[in-house]
Amino acid sequence: MTAALAYLGPPGTFSEQAAIEFDPAADRVPFPTITATCEAIFAADADRAILPLENSLAGSIGETHDLILQHHDLSLAGELILPIEHCLILPASAPSGEIDLIISHPQPLRQCHQYLQRRFPGVRTEATLSTAEAVAQAVQHGPGAAAIAPRRAAELHGGRIAETGIEDDKRNATRFIVLARGDAEPTGRDKTTVTFSTEDRPGALYSALQVFAEKGINLTRIESRPAKERIGVYLFLVDCDGHRLDEPFAGALEELERRVARLRVIGSYPAHAP
Repeated sequence: MTAALAYLGPPGTFSEQAAIEFDPAADRVPFPTITATCEAIFAADADRAILPLENSLAGSIGETHDLILQHHDLSLAGELILPIEHCLILPASAPSGEIDLIISHPQPLRQCHQYLQRRFPGVRTEATLSTAEAVAQAVQHGPGAAAIAPRRAAELHGGRIAETGIEDDKRNATRFIVLARGDAEPTGRDKTTVTFSTEDRPGALYSALQVFAEKGINLTRIESRPAKERIGVYLFLVDCDGHRLDEPFAGALEELERRVARLRVIGSYPAHAP
């Protein structure tokens, strides 16, 4: 039986594109929100969920981080980094005439701000819940409307791509993670994500991070999130090179547990290979 992979829908979004690239054979199931996408695993509607974690321009996505910390029975089992290419999409039947309305999700509107100021100064913009919905609305509106969305949204909703690569920064990319009931076996090219909290004393965080330096383990990212207990209590999310079952990482985890207030290994998974 083909494993079901939940993603933030509807079809035609960058999340669907990430799901296709991560596992082309998966049975893809769209959900309306990030939280619903994650909880599809508990409802047995999907075996895995692919969620946006961070964007190279806009930064971290707090809802995904909070879900990782909240659901202790889910593991991080994969990652994918998706280059983001925005397209200007017109209704298929519309001539390339004057545009008086541009529709998109708020993030693409921000990521194409300079383009819009240069090409369409003064043109009204309108935000939607998804880039796919933006194309559907533009097609329904007819001549004079345009949408900013990925290529696949144009294919699905009868749009015509007028321009490609309109994002302000070509380095724009989103990192997606895959959540499942368990993590992945070692591959020799892995990453591990852990979360911990420290005692309220000087040097506590330094002592925790020093473990990785002592063991020669590279940290690729560190993020702090409120523990939702009281002001001043934080959980630290750390991405590291290596698998939790391999040395020197396994030994580092043992030492780290002695230096922090609490520790959880969220999962080990193959590092994204471009």
